Amino acid sequence: MKSKIDSKERFRVATWFGELRDQICKSFEFLERHQTSGPFSNLKPGQFERKETKRNSNTDEDAGGGVMSVMREGRLFEKVGVNISTVFGHLEEAAQKSISARRNVPGLKDDPRFWASGISLVAHMRSPKTPAVHMNTRMFWTPDDWWFGGGTDLNPMVNNIQDTNFFHNELKKSCDLHNKTYYPKYKKWADDYFMIKHWNEPRGVGGIFYDDHCTNDWEADFAFTRDVGLSFLNAFVPITRKHCNESWTENDREQQLIKRGRYTEFNLVYDRGTQFGLQTGHNPEAVLMSLPPIAKWP
Repeated sequence: MKSKIDSKERFRVATWFGELRDQICKSFEFLERHQTSGPFSNLKPGQFERKETKRNSNTDEDAGGGVMSVMREGRLFEKVGVNISTVFGHLEEAAQKSISARRNVPGLKDDPRFWASGISLVAHMRSPKTPAVHMNTRMFWTPDDWWFGGGTDLNPMVNNIQDTNFFHNELKKSCDLHNKTYYPKYKKWADDYFMIKHWNEPRGVGGIFYDDHCTNDWEADFAFTRDVGLSFLNAFVPITRKHCNESWTENDREQQLIKRGRYTEFNLVYDRGTQFGLQTGHNPEAVLMSLPPIAKWP
């Protein structure tokens, strides 16, 4: 029997995403302040600027929105966005079809009300030696259904097996706290999902990805999603610290910009979050926050 979810649980979820946003922003600003050597250490430490966003609706009713937190031109972070949002209303036909293509949601056509809340992060780094990274977690609710989704993946410009192993080991530890089948299952899903199909190449070195996650135990599924978010900091911050003082060449930078072009293609063509955000009328600036500040197509 699927547990019934009401406004109390939804409030807890939305509150948690705000708390996780605050932890991540605090951690990244700490890295910026303490970067006192290296090629960009003479710059003012980067700080996040926050901006409220609104979801457009076909009616005058409140449809929710969120808060963008974006840091640009920092010592370590060339651009990083950490967005939270809570949106609700009625799913338009395109969004209904998108969900129904992968999940049977009871009563969706007759009662297309929905509620969704989540956090989404993408960091594009100054140094080509420091990988770009993505993380998001979210919950989706309809009157007859609910599920969690999310994940994180590492996107190095030049593959570093030590970084890859460390990143994956941290994610595995988090998954294993809940179910030892989660890591291999969701690692494979990430490998399949983060594939740039028209180039037949992976976006990066993977991580974990899950969607439609519902064991019918809401507390357990929420706890797993919280730990995925927390494991992101454990997995990514040490890698950033490791590479922050390494030098790089103009050729390294060129390769970084080309890889960013590939990243952009994936997000615009395949990413579910991008498609859903645009289909449901969310602020395009927030939806497209993930795009890099500079990219190249050779």
